[in-house]
Amino acid sequence: MAKPLKVDEEWLERIASLLDDMEFGSLHIVVHEGQIVQMERTERKRFGNTSSGAVPLEKPGHRTTRQSTPSPRSGIK
Repeated sequence: MAKPLKVDEEWLERIASLLDDMEFGSLHIVVHEGQIVQMERTERKRFGNTSSGAVPLEKPGHRTTRQSTPSPRSGIK
């Protein structure tokens, strides 16, 4: 029978801090014998295509800066 998962306040804070500021991505939590032993954060940055190059997608109410490097896909139709 599986051991019950032990998640105390410290782990909840660690999980919340890894999720904080994540706009697109995933958090993978590895459990071994009822205890969290590893967490992996994968974050993705998404960009909108414009005629002058890629710019980051904006969150409502947040300003973003224009990227100086064009998207590798900017020439693909």
